[in-house]
Amino acid sequence: MSSTACLLSAGFGFLMLIGVPFAFAIGIVVALSLWFADIDFLLLSQTVVAGTQSFSLLAIPFFMLAGELMSAGGLSQRLIKVADVFVRHLTGGLGHVTVVAATVFSAISGSAPATTAAIGAIMIPAMAARGYSKGFATALSVSAGVLAPLIPPSIAFVIWGVIAEQSIARLFSAGIIPGLIMAVSFSVICWWHAKAKNIPTQKRASLKEIKDALRDGIWALLAPVIVLGGIYGGVFTPTEAAVVSCVYSILVGAFIEKRLKWKELPALVWNSTKITAIVMAIIIFSTGFGVLVAQEQLSPKLAAWLTANIHEKWVMLFILNIAFFLLAAVMDEIAIMVVLGPLLIAIANSFSIDPIHFGTIIVTNVSIGMAAPPIGYCLFVGMAISGLKLSDVSKHIWPFVAMMMIVLMLVTYIPGFSLAFQ
Repeated sequence: MSSTACLLSAGFGFLMLIGVPFAFAIGIVVALSLWFADIDFLLLSQTVVAGTQSFSLLAIPFFMLAGELMSAGGLSQRLIKVADVFVRHLTGGLGHVTVVAATVFSAISGSAPATTAAIGAIMIPAMAARGYSKGFATALSVSAGVLAPLIPPSIAFVIWGVIAEQSIARLFSAGIIPGLIMAVSFSVICWWHAKAKNIPTQKRASLKEIKDALRDGIWALLAPVIVLGGIYGGVFTPTEAAVVSCVYSILVGAFIEKRLKWKELPALVWNSTKITAIVMAIIIFSTGFGVLVAQEQLSPKLAAWLTANIHEKWVMLFILNIAFFLLAAVMDEIAIMVVLGPLLIAIANSFSIDPIHFGTIIVTNVSIGMAAPPIGYCLFVGMAISGLKLSDVSKHIWPFVAMMMIVLMLVTYIPGFSLAFQ
């Protein structure tokens, strides 16, 4: 192995071990690799700029902002009210409300942290007041939030589409069935939990309550119809859909709901910008990392070694899923996609795996990683809302993670789940 390859692997691992932020760790090892290899540092600046020159990446800040605007404008509250009147009377009713509301909100925001925050801020206190433990309510809100990477329009699919050079619209459609299966599995856990804990059911909503909820929530329900309908109807691209989502959120929040105040906009923009900056920093520095990995031919060499030593596709996919789960315990999930993207794509090509199906496997793994302890991003969002410690939430979230793993196995070995709408 060359000195560059050693530095990229061992150096990066060491920086991560001592707690250097991920984006900075990548930037440092790339800069040092260029220096040791006597390559002009101009390459780093060129690759950093090149890493941002994808029109599709513009969808990320706009979907992030759309999630902030919808939450501040009252659309999340409307969605919860609509879900409430339809499923609150079932066993585990408030749990089902959380899942349904998060599923619809995911189809608007595309962001797992935004969905967790918007739904969890309302449902965690509400469930705790109705007899659910705060730990379970938090675990459910976190798990429901990570439906967003699968339910279109998904930021994770946007990123993978750019990395793998695949149609983002096709990737969006591939996540629909896996996302819905995962949502149903969460409802099953809610039913079982409510049964085991003897949590009382609520009164069925009257016809008038249903009509009122639908009337009040019509603008919130129209949002995913406009966004997804526009994408699949060919009216606008996923990136343009993100902009439309922002404009729609502002108009509805400010002029119809009248909850969004103009003075709040700078703070909302700043919040979404901070999250976007973290994601984009990882992407742009990982581009330089990818150039050096490609120069060293690491991905083709490892893919060739795996092909020579592992002959069964199902074995390779199983190993890949386990490796992704273990890596997600110590690395940011988006970073895994960006840094290991070329390697993952080379492996998929060597085993003749459909690229859209493979993208769904990767993003399903991303969803699990955002909820799984110890460093799941959405896990910390839920903890911030509930005020609970990691240990308090972790003991309740493992049934949800186990169910996600079952869904991952279904997606991995039954391609029809992801390719049904292709």
